This record gives sequence, C-alpha cells and structure tokens, in this order.
Amino acid sequence: MQYKQLGKSELYISEIGFGCMSLGADHNSNAQLLFHALDRGINFFDTADLYQQGLNEETIGKAFKGVREKVILATKVGNQWRSDGSGWDWNPRKSYIIEAIEHSLRRLQTSYVDLYQLHGGTIQDPIDETIDAFETLKKQGKIRYYGISSIRPNVIREYVRRSSIVSVMMQYSLLDRRPEEECLDLLYKNNIGVLVRGSLASGLLINKPVKNYLNHNADQVARAADAIRMVAGNKRSVTETAIRFVLHHDAITSAIVGIRTMEQLKECIQAGRSAALHEHEVEALRHSIEENQYQEHR
Repeated sequence: MQYKQLGKSELYISEIGFGCMSLGADHNSNAQLLFHALDRGINFFDTADLYQQGLNEETIGKAFKGVREKVILATKVGNQWRSDGSGWDWNPRKSYIIEAIEHSLRRLQTSYVDLYQLHGGTIQDPIDETIDAFETLKKQGKIRYYGISSIRPNVIREYVRRSSIVSVMMQYSLLDRRPEEECLDLLYKNNIGVLVRGSLASGLLINKPVKNYLNHNADQVARAADAIRMVAGNKRSVTETAIRFVLHHDAITSAIVGIRTMEQLKECIQAGRSAALHEHEVEALRHSIEENQYQEHR
C-alpha cells in the first residue's frame, strides 16, 4: 500500500481509503472488516455523522477503541437530523458545528478527529462563519485539520481562496470527469489533497447492468465499461483498473471506496498494490467516452 501526504497537512494516508458508509449494523462484523483493512495497510477511514443517524461513527469508535493512534479518522458535519427523525436539514452555522463535533467525538470514542469535513455546501452559505467554526475547533485541539466534501466549483473556489482546507472530497471516475475541467488543477496548484468518491460509478464500470449515468446514455456507459475490461486484460481486475484510473491524476491523494464485504475489501487492497496505469492505458480509457463538464454551480 502506498501512502501520500494529504495536502499541506502532516497526515500520510493510504492510497485506498475505507468508505464506511456501507457498513451494516452488526458491530462485530464491522470490526472484523475494519481490522482486516487496517492490518492490510489501509489507515484512512471516512464516515459522517449523517450515516445511519450516527450509528456509523459509533461502530467505528467501538472497533478502533484502544488502537486510535494507528488510524486516521475522518468524519463530516453539516446535515442536521430533525428531532422526529424524518430527515435532515442543511446547517453550516458555527453554533451547530461546535455542537456537532461533541457528539461525533463521543460516538467515535476519541478526543480528536484527524479530518473534519463540511458535508456539502452552497455559495449562499455563511462561509466565513463556517470557516471560523473549523478554525476554532483546531485551536481547541478537537480536530487536526478540516476540508470540504463538494462537487461545486463555485464553492470549492471560495474555500480555496478563504480557508486553510487541506482536502476536498469529490466524485470522480471515468464516467464522471467533470473535476478535470477546473477543480483538479486548481487544487493541485494550491496543494490541497483530493479524496475521490465514486471511482466505480456505482458499480457501472465493473459489474452492474448498464444504464444512463449523468449525461451519458446506456450505450456510452457500456463503451466505458468495455474499455475498462480491455485495459484490465489479464493483468489486473476491472476494479483495480477503474480505481487506478482516478489515482493516475497528480491531484488525487486517495480513492475512498465504499466497502461492506470481505470480497470488496480484498479487491480494494489489491488495487492499492497494483502498479500505476501506463499513459497509453489512461489515454485509451479517456478516449472511450466523451468528457463531461459541470452544468451548474460553476
């Protein structure tokens, strides 16, 4: 497993990160999976207070109690559950973020979070107030660093300009190359690490039946999946190939893959051990499908 420095931080995280959102409710099964990942070199685990109304953070806290120093924990904030449990509302206010971290720390059974991320964001948010909340938590020692999870170029530009974020989590895959237009180069230039989610495009690039995806029709999706299989050949699996495609870009620090089974974990671990794609392989994948761009929030 390779490790990369996350932006300007002192965090060195595994090239494959464990996306915890898909974990179930069985704490013992989850602990077995999480420890297997840790033993095989994955040290970055990403969750959010939103997932399963906090149960996801709780299961991670139970699993890693006693080995906190061996893991890098990332969680997210901004989506506030309604008191009746019917859903959640967006809340980027300082008072809520200051309150929410206390609940996350309790569930994670830790005194600090390595990376605290804003779970979304709009250009209409009180951005300076949100930044002040994160900076306050840094000074208090409750978080080490902060970042955002966003696919909106206009929001990303504002945080690059106004904050000391060390990371941006965004969707990126062969079927979603929108970050290539502007965001990846901007973040690389400013030494802000990119955490990729969705590298398998909800499984469409590896094993799911083809269907429309973003602005791509089913035929286009099928061509991209065929290209993945062609490049994979006998050298690597389709999962490895799809993940290695996103890791090829210099701006990418880690691919955060949602994992819920031991089989999926083993494939992700193998992707972390695989050699990088050759340039001609990357070009073959890029030419298999039309490049797409953001249509909103530009």
